[in-house]
Amino acid sequence: MASTTAATVRVRFFARYAELVGRSEAAVSVPLPATVRDVLHRLRDDVPGARALPEQPLAAVNLKQVRLDTSVQDGDEVALLPPIAGG
Repeated sequence: MASTTAATVRVRFFARYAELVGRSEAAVSVPLPATVRDVLHRLRDDVPGARALPEQPLAAVNLKQVRLDTSVQDGDEVALLPPIAGG
């Protein structure tokens, strides 16, 4: 059986999401191939408070807004962005 390659992804939380998880960033390891959705699932398992994140948050990979089915690679940065409301 071949060994599984894993990626370490840096996740950044902004505004309300940072409040929910109690930090501004975390590092998670996911087996490759992986998507942003896989990173979210791992966050929910590994980071206290992350279960409170929405199922489909806005996300960016390496500063580019992406869909949750976008692939991630080792060393990528995933940013989770809460919706912005005007007032």
